Order: sequence, then C-alpha cells, then structure tokens
Amino acid sequence: MRELGVYAEVRACETRAEDLVHARGIIISGGPASVLEAGSPTVDPAIFRTGQPVLGICYGQQLMAHLLGGEVRPGERGEYGLAMLDLDECCDPFFGSLAGRQQIWMSHRDSVIGLPPGFSVVGRTDTCAVAAIAAPERKLYGVQFHPEVVHTVRGQQFLANFVFRVCGCVRDWDPRHRVPLIEEEIRESVGRRSVFFFVSGGVDSTVAFTLCQRALGAERVRGVYVDTGLMREGETEFVRRMPGVTVEHAAGQFLAALAGVTDPEQKRHIIGEEFVRVQERIIEARHLLDEQWILGQGTIYPDTIESGGTANAAVIKTHHNRVAGIQRLIECGRIVEPLKSLYKDEVREVGRELGLPAELLDRHPFPGPGLAIRCLCSEFDAPVCRTPDGWLIPVNSVGVQGDSRSYAPVLAIDTLDHARATMLINRLTTVNRVVTPVGTPAPIESLQVRACSLTPERLERLRRADAAVRRLSHESGYDRRVWQFPVILIPLGTADAPDSVVLRPVDSVDGMTAQSVGMDPELLRAICAAVMRVYGIAAVLYDLTHKPPGTIEWE
Repeated sequence: MRELGVYAEVRACETRAEDLVHARGIIISGGPASVLEAGSPTVDPAIFRTGQPVLGICYGQQLMAHLLGGEVRPGERGEYGLAMLDLDECCDPFFGSLAGRQQIWMSHRDSVIGLPPGFSVVGRTDTCAVAAIAAPERKLYGVQFHPEVVHTVRGQQFLANFVFRVCGCVRDWDPRHRVPLIEEEIRESVGRRSVFFFVSGGVDSTVAFTLCQRALGAERVRGVYVDTGLMREGETEFVRRMPGVTVEHAAGQFLAALAGVTDPEQKRHIIGEEFVRVQERIIEARHLLDEQWILGQGTIYPDTIESGGTANAAVIKTHHNRVAGIQRLIECGRIVEPLKSLYKDEVREVGRELGLPAELLDRHPFPGPGLAIRCLCSEFDAPVCRTPDGWLIPVNSVGVQGDSRSYAPVLAIDTLDHARATMLINRLTTVNRVVTPVGTPAPIESLQVRACSLTPERLERLRRADAAVRRLSHESGYDRRVWQFPVILIPLGTADAPDSVVLRPVDSVDGMTAQSVGMDPELLRAICAAVMRVYGIAAVLYDLTHKPPGTIEWE
C-alpha cells in the first residue's frame, strides 16, 4: 500500500469493526492457521456489513468465505511459489482490466471449495479451482494468491485497483517526506536523554544512527560496534571508518557461549542475550547506567513481523533484536527504534534523503547474528539417502510453508532447474528446500552429515568462502543484479573435507518474499573453483528455493 503512495496501518485481526470505521478499506492478511481449527485467528464479522471494501488475501479469502457461509477444505497438495492464474474477463473495479493467464505467487494448503451466497469465482490455477472470488455489489473480494509480493507479476495493479478504484484513496504517502516527522518522534521519545547504539555497519543501524544524530546532535548519540567473531571478512575495518563509532572486541565471549550449541533458535537467543550482556558491561564501564541514556536500534518492520510481533503473527525466525533481553529494555522504556514501522526499501529511501553514500545503502542485507546462522550444525552423524526425487540431505533448514515456520531436511536434485525445484516443493511436504550440486569432485551419495557445532575453525572456513564469493560477485557486477547473496556452510562432507558450501542468490524488494535466481555459467564455474580451494570444503551446492517455502537465510 505504501509503495502505491497510500498510508496503511497494521491492526490485530480481532479489532472491532467500530474501531475501523475511519478506514477507506480493509485487507485481511494471509497467515499460517486453518480456519477449520478451533481457536484460529478470526475477524469481527461486522466488517462485512459496514459497506467498507474488504479484500481477503490467502487465509483472508478462506476466512471471508468461511464466515459468510462458504466451505473451506484442506487441500490434497499445497501450492508454494510460482503458479499460473487464469482470470476471467469482468468489468468490476477490482478485477477489471486484469483478465488472462498470468504469473502469481502462492503459499497455501487449504482452499475454498464452496462459495458464500452472492459470490462468484473469477480466477483459478491448475491446482486451485477457487483462486479469486468477488461480490462487487458489496465491495467484497478474495484472492488465494499473494498480490503483495513482487513475484506476482501484476500484483501492484491488483492492489492499485483495490486502493484507488474500489476504496477511492489518493496518493499522499512518501517515506522520504517522513524524515522530519521521524526526527520529531525521536526527540519526543528520547526527551532530554542521550542515545547509545550498537551499530552493525549495515543499512538499518546506520540510517537509524544518522537519524538520531540529526535529531539530537552528534554529542548526544554514541555508537559501538561489537566484533562478535561472527562477522564477515573486512566487516570490522569497514565499520571502524564510521564517524562517532568505536569497536568493542568480544569474540571470545560470544564463541564461548555458543560452544556446543546446534539448535538454530537457541543460537539466536544466545546471541541476543550476549548482546545485552555486552551492552550492560559497556554502559557500566562508560558510566552510562543512569537514566540519561537509552538504547537505540535499527529494527525494521519485517523484524517484528517475522518474530511474531502481534498476537496472531507467526514466528518465522527469532530476530536477535526481539529476544527476551531486548524486550525487557522495551518494557522499561529505555529503547528508541526510529525505523520500526518501515520496510527495507523505505529505509533505503530515507537513507538517500539523508545523503548517505550509495556504497552503504546498496550493501546486501546481513543478519544481525552474523555468520552464526549461516554456519549450520548437526547433533548427529547421518547418511545422505536416495529417494525417487533425488537425494535427501539430513540437514534441517527453516522454511515458511503456509506462512508458518518449519524445519525440514533438504532435497538435492541433479540439475539446476528452478521449475523442477518449485514443482517438487509443491508436491513434497517433507522438505523445505531443493538444491543442486554445482561443484563437487565426489557423488552426493558418498557424502555424509557429521555431528558438529559452531567452532572457530568452521567459522573461518565460511568466512574465507564468503569472501571469495563476494569478491567475484562484485568484480563481475553480479552483486548489483541480486538483492542478497548468502553463502551457507553445512556439515556435509567427508572425513578430510567435512563441510559443503551452499550458494543462495535471491531477488527481492523487501525481504518478505524472494526468488532464487540463476547465474552466468562462467561466473558460477569461477565461484565454485574459488570455494573449492578453501581447505575443508567437499562440495558446492546451489539453492533453487524461493521464499516461501524457504526463508532467505537457512536458519
């Protein structure tokens, strides 16, 4: 909605209809639950009787149909990722002008099979007979697909039709024009106190840090970069050049706390809690324990969504900015988060308005927990198993099938084929990702997953591989063609070379959804050769999975 120039707010689904009467229109979002389950999220049915336009997306369509007398059933097979929609010719203001066959993005298992009175089916896919419904005279619409993601090719036009033609909104929102308002909010939130940041050198923390400096003056804003031992090669040197920032070396503390830990969510929690301990130690050492100082952070809106930021929001992954220690600071009112209502693309627009250099704003996102969540671990030894569809690699990675979190093994296939990977993900419920070997001297079935945890040796192996990939990606210009390019280390290998590297280049706009993208064969060969020269690497794999069903990061 905001990209269309229209202001929009997120409200809890149980918000009463009478509290929404000011809205030009209402959108019911997707979600991980089933309307057939007791206690599943619902809305006040009165919203369908106010005369306000309502659009249900995915779960929202199912819920609308369910509450208004239609029928929803679990699907025999889900749809996750790209699909083709056949949309009928019609003249209503929402679907009008959008008829025909077109690419959309699906993430569901349940489906509407019986319509409520007054509704008609206007769109379908090969596996979903009711992909779009309409009751134009009541201004009620539903779509099973996700028009809000970039991979629904005409998604913005669907949303524009709803916002402008159905709801009658006007374009009056621009994040660049919010800079003075954000600065005023900072001043109101901080009062006479000063702000202390733990900066990462990434876009979010740097924009937040700069906003606070502009709002409060440089003398009231201090920054410390914590070298956790989990950073990429050259990262500390890059951040050290930022004005007003000092470096705190704490690698020993973090690596000791993470020793022997294999569970990905536990790793995130430990890192978050250690950040709080470092923060407390630094504040005490610098005499910042009094109430004159509060913590500043570069938390953005997707962080709160993916950490379950509302009562019915599914936890996709636990962001370290949202673990219990940070929540306690929020509850005490000792935190300011200038960007918490903005998406990544909006943060970059704000950064450009602030005059920050492109070298910083165009950097690929890097997760707060650092290489810890790109260095996968295993509690057990386990073999690679042959299946009718490929090879099952017993390394669990996180996924978001149906918008909720799941951990499942990885399927390896023998070709770099995104279409086949998408088909397999839609058909199989036991895997979150599909990869293919692109550089391995040994057959996949000869490799084995080995019990291991996070060690300095494995982190250095990943750091060297990541540096090689980033260097070649930058020299070729490939890094400007993709939104993010994580390099993942997984414990798959041999006795002499115990690990493998996964390449994960993706295209996205805001990180909420992403599409795996291909690479020129010459560049891929060069990257594979460079990675295989790193000691201890047995194979290079290529992740063919979109988000959903797999998150961008593997943990």
